[in-house]
Amino acid sequence: MPRRLIASGSPFEKTIGFSRAVAEGPWCFVAGTVGFDADGNLPDDVAKQARNAFATIRQALESAGFSFRDVVRVHYIVSDRRYVAVVTPIFGEVFGDIRPASTLIVAGLIDERMKVEVEVTAYRP
Repeated sequence: MPRRLIASGSPFEKTIGFSRAVAEGPWCFVAGTVGFDADGNLPDDVAKQARNAFATIRQALESAGFSFRDVVRVHYIVSDRRYVAVVTPIFGEVFGDIRPASTLIVAGLIDERMKVEVEVTAYRP
């Protein structure tokens, strides 16, 4: 199966030169996704940012023919360790039954308004 580039419509995709997701064969790699909503707004609330990130990721996965059930690896990045208690239950809502391998990192993001970023890898044999 040929490589497919999945776009979400973010202006950053063309400017920076990346795809929201790349699907090739049984694999789908979804780029780090922050909490902008469909209108390009970034809410201040970290929980809303996490939910928005998952909505964008879901759309990318589905566009490539995958679902959250196919996710085998997740990288979570939060910009402040105080957010961990807020976002981990949301992570559990999405992946509690799927239980992919995951890493949670506390690090600064490129815009100080960004509080959470999620990157996933999916595999479907």
